Amino acid sequence: MNGASLSTLLNAIGPAKVTGFFLVLGRIAPLFVLAPLFSSTMVPPKVRTIVAVGLSIGLTPLAVHGQPVPTSPLAVAALMIEQVLVGLAFATAVGAVFAAVEAAGSLTDLVAGFSFGQMLDPVDNTQSGPMTSLYSIVGLALFIAIGGDAWLLRGLARTFSLVPLTKGPQIASLTSGVESAVASIFVSAVEVAAPVLLAVLITDVAFGMVSRVVPQFNVFAVGFPMKIGVAFLTVSAALPFLGGFMSNQIAGAVTTALHSLSIG
Repeated sequence: MNGASLSTLLNAIGPAKVTGFFLVLGRIAPLFVLAPLFSSTMVPPKVRTIVAVGLSIGLTPLAVHGQPVPTSPLAVAALMIEQVLVGLAFATAVGAVFAAVEAAGSLTDLVAGFSFGQMLDPVDNTQSGPMTSLYSIVGLALFIAIGGDAWLLRGLARTFSLVPLTKGPQIASLTSGVESAVASIFVSAVEVAAPVLLAVLITDVAFGMVSRVVPQFNVFAVGFPMKIGVAFLTVSAALPFLGGFMSNQIAGAVTTALHSLSIG
């Protein structure tokens, strides 16, 4: 397509709609940086770009309907910053749930001794223990299975009603929502990893008592593989309940993120 044809196409669409498309893209883009599934490095960058553009095209008519979208560079730049802030707040709230699941895996690696051997996490290409990788993959699979991506997209569409494209968000409310989401990561991680933490703690206490009663007993030779076995058994028993936890947490995260959005 040459320059003249592109100019004709843009004029036919209208400058306001073209500007609205880029503003919508600015709000959607943070999802592909922070949100689960959308930000996964297992999805090629070109595919993520195509999906982001496709979502922006689909949401632009909803976002610009009845909105006097400005076309001056300064006004568009200010609106773009506001759209990115709204997108970041929403993506952070949802991404905190997945971060909590990964943190639970890290806690499991730490108490079970798996952190001594690191491996590559295929979800985000970082060095992590085997339990962290397991929780990441299982969490991502559960996110898809429970329809987390649909909740995420419905919540994103709802943000255009709460904070229209040409209005700015209330920064204090936005900051409060992000702080609440980030603060919940450690608490949620402990809740997910609690069965393993308790089981390993009981195992350590039991071996400590045995070492006091039978000093000749080599606790380190037997205790380390025993802790690994206990961790495996506990994780196997606890993982089926992770789906319900994630379902409740994602629904709560989307609700909290939407409640934190208001016009400034």
